Amino acid sequence: MFSIGDFAQLGRVSVRMLRHYDALGLLPPAHVDPASGYRFYRASQLSRLNRVIALKDLGLTLQQVREILDEEVTVAELHGMVRLRRAELEERIAADSARLLRIEARLRMIEREGHMSVEEVVVKRVAPIRLAEISAVAASYAPEDIGPVIQPLYGELFPRLERAGVAPSGYGVAHYEQAADGTVVVHAGVEVTAEPSERHDFAIVDLPAVETAATIIHRGAMDGVESTYQTLAHWIEEQGYRSLGLAREVTLECPADEDGWVTELQLAVTTG
Repeated sequence: MFSIGDFAQLGRVSVRMLRHYDALGLLPPAHVDPASGYRFYRASQLSRLNRVIALKDLGLTLQQVREILDEEVTVAELHGMVRLRRAELEERIAADSARLLRIEARLRMIEREGHMSVEEVVVKRVAPIRLAEISAVAASYAPEDIGPVIQPLYGELFPRLERAGVAPSGYGVAHYEQAADGTVVVHAGVEVTAEPSERHDFAIVDLPAVETAATIIHRGAMDGVESTYQTLAHWIEEQGYRSLGLAREVTLECPADEDGWVTELQLAVTTG
């Protein structure tokens, strides 16, 4: 048998923790010297210690750990619990990473306030266009909801076009529809000249002309597009216009490096 100090070293835990586990009935020593009160442990108890640590690291309370161990959880069941918890932690890490990116984007937006000239806004007529597109619904118009929806759509659109033998004839165009419940219908499209067909697993739609559109060029990844939108908003207000609906986003250049992306934002406006 091992003294509590030696057992703690072998199990890579503290003596204080072993005493705490003993007090809770989670891991009582194999033997307690009646004269000295010294605790002694067997090597076989490392198995239970491993389970205690693993379950605690899963986020369970020590009371929950005790209840599970008293039910003699199998190794297979423990592996399943660990895999589930790992998936949950990975999801949380991904969400936290995305949140940090959004915070950084907002900070960059704050830093750029007043530095992007409204002179870059151009008012023009946007001609009607024909698009091949597929669509999905996003929870809101916020970037964290739009991005995860529109990116897979474009990843699926072009393979569908290739299978159908339909070649793009122009730029990629994303457009959006606001629903009454706050959700947004996301349309990921590309210009084509093809005719509609029931054999297609995508839609062919004709977007009407926009007689008066306030447009501005956004350069770089779309996760930083909010600052460009806000510049456009300032211009619209200063010029006495009113926006109509949500903007179209026309991809003019789309290299592998997102920093090189060039996107024209087109927002229908009216006076009064």
